[in-house]
Amino acid sequence: MSGIFTSALIGFFAYAGVGIASADTQQQIAPEAPTYKSISVSMTGYNAVAAQTDGDPYTTASGAYSDPDVVAARSVDLADQLPFGTVIEIDTTSSTSTTCGLSLVDDTVGYRVIADSMHPRKRNQIDLLFHTSDKVRAGGRIVNAAVALGVCKNVSIKIIGHVDIAHMPKNQEELKLAIGQLDKAPAGNLVVSK
Repeated sequence: MSGIFTSALIGFFAYAGVGIASADTQQQIAPEAPTYKSISVSMTGYNAVAAQTDGDPYTTASGAYSDPDVVAARSVDLADQLPFGTVIEIDTTSSTSTTCGLSLVDDTVGYRVIADSMHPRKRNQIDLLFHTSDKVRAGGRIVNAAVALGVCKNVSIKIIGHVDIAHMPKNQEELKLAIGQLDKAPAGNLVVSK
C-alpha cells in the first residue's frame, strides 16, 4: 500500500512541476556571459621616443606614464567611444590585412588602456605602445615589435572596462585585477604542510 501511495505522490509532484527544475528555470538561474561593445578599427604600433610622440615621450596625452605594457592611443575621432581610461581587448585573429603582423606580436598585446591620443589626421585608428627593446623576427630580419605589427585593418576591439588614469595599472596582472578578470588572492598566511 505504501508503494502505491509513494508512486502517487511522486506522480503528483512531477505533474505539478514541484521540485523539478524546468529548462526555463535553469536558463534563468544560469549566469549570463557579459556582452561587450565591439568596434572595428585600424591598428598600428609606436614607441615612447621623441620621434614618435608629441612633447614628453614618457607622458601620455592623458597625463599617465607611457607604460608599454598597458598603454594604447586612439585617434581623436574616437574620443567619445574610447575616452581615456577605457580598457580594450584586441581580437588577435580579426585582421585580414596583408600588412598586418599581429600574429608576430600577439603575445605582447594583452589588454590595453586608452591613455594617449594620435595625430589629428588619423581616423578610426588605435596605436599600441611597445617597449623599444621588444624585438621579433619579421621578413627574415629582427625588428621592433611596433614595426613588425605594421598596419592592421578591420581589427575588432572590445570595450571591457574602465580604469582611473590617475591610478593606472602598471602591468597586465594589475590591469586584469582592476577590471575583475583576475581574482585577488585571499589575504592571510600561506599554510605549508609536510
